[in-house]
Amino acid sequence: MKRRLLPRLTCLIQSKVGACNPFSTGDMTTRKLTKDLAMEEDDKVKNEALQIIGLHQNLPRLVVFDLDHTFWPFYCQCCYEGDEPYLYPQARGIFFALKDSGMNVAIASRSPTPDIAKTFLDKLGIRSMFVALEIFSSQTHKTDHFQRIQRSTGVPFTSMLFFDDEDRNIQAVSKMGVTSILVGDGVNLGVLRHGLSEFSQMSGTRNH
Repeated sequence: MKRRLLPRLTCLIQSKVGACNPFSTGDMTTRKLTKDLAMEEDDKVKNEALQIIGLHQNLPRLVVFDLDHTFWPFYCQCCYEGDEPYLYPQARGIFFALKDSGMNVAIASRSPTPDIAKTFLDKLGIRSMFVALEIFSSQTHKTDHFQRIQRSTGVPFTSMLFFDDEDRNIQAVSKMGVTSILVGDGVNLGVLRHGLSEFSQMSGTRNH
């Protein structure tokens, strides 16, 4: 089971490596080139993700992401609203591939700083694209989050696919009927491929 560092130590480490604000150093030209290259990579990842999605007939109606160390590589509670957020390298391309394929996306996060999380999603230009944003601290390992998501979207738990980096959340949400995938180093094409395969298998089992 993956163990999280104590929050104070985690925040200290993040501040030392500049995890919340990677574009704070370097001149404007360097920063622009970095972002231009990232956009090119996003397009490449999106096309690969679309190919992976195209291999499956049974697709989830709703894909739900955790935020910290799943969608982005830091704890937003250790950051400030003025920081410049960023996603895992392949997350944005995968996100837009899911949207282009007609799947809805949602967030289920236990972050104790929802204002910072929502500000970061605004800065990334994607907040309005989620059909549900359930970001609040909880001891229920996200079962409360999914109850709210189900009520607001009307999507059955069995039609959802969930990505998270904590095993305890995966176990709890799986019991609700959600296909839940443990993420080791952020959302990437391999994780997407595994998640869609697991969802297809679960769907096939339920239909027999």
